Amino acid sequence: MNDNQLILKILDGDEEAFAEIVKIYLKAIYNFVYRLTGDRDAAEDLTQETFVKAWKNLKRFDQSKNFKTWLFTIAKNTAYDWLKKKKEIPFSSFTDDEGENWLENVADENILPDEILERSDLAEELEKILEKLSVHYRAILILHYKEDFSLHEIAEILDEPYNTIKSRHQRGLGRLKIELTQN
Repeated sequence: MNDNQLILKILDGDEEAFAEIVKIYLKAIYNFVYRLTGDRDAAEDLTQETFVKAWKNLKRFDQSKNFKTWLFTIAKNTAYDWLKKKKEIPFSSFTDDEGENWLENVADENILPDEILERSDLAEELEKILEKLSVHYRAILILHYKEDFSLHEIAEILDEPYNTIKSRHQRGLGRLKIELTQN
């Protein structure tokens, strides 16, 4: 059964269909939220909260849209709300007083970051480095490279213009590359 068929069953009162949705997306949502927060306990709570919010708001879901994108949007918002309460979101980590982002001027050398992402032997090091990145860059890189969302889908999930996501993706890769070459 696809997501839309399951959603119709859920809306008709089939609780087992919701359990199936949870089964399908639990691991991916948990991993995404954990990578954003870096806190296992919080990730468990936020994952549960994500599914509760999805269940409560399923009647509002536009079935012409992609369910996975909608669910990840809820997860992102839930994680961001938690991070804001912790006051750990560095909104302007890489901008100077004039609003210029110094990452845009980083020279392109060594191994390409997307090649590094594919190396399984660097997975643990990469996880540690991802934690150092701003939540904005980290979310885009995780959604794109771990969850296989396109930049257009990520723009929808993060509720940002496509060009913003595209430039943050490039900056995130640049910052990732800097961190990898410093280690």
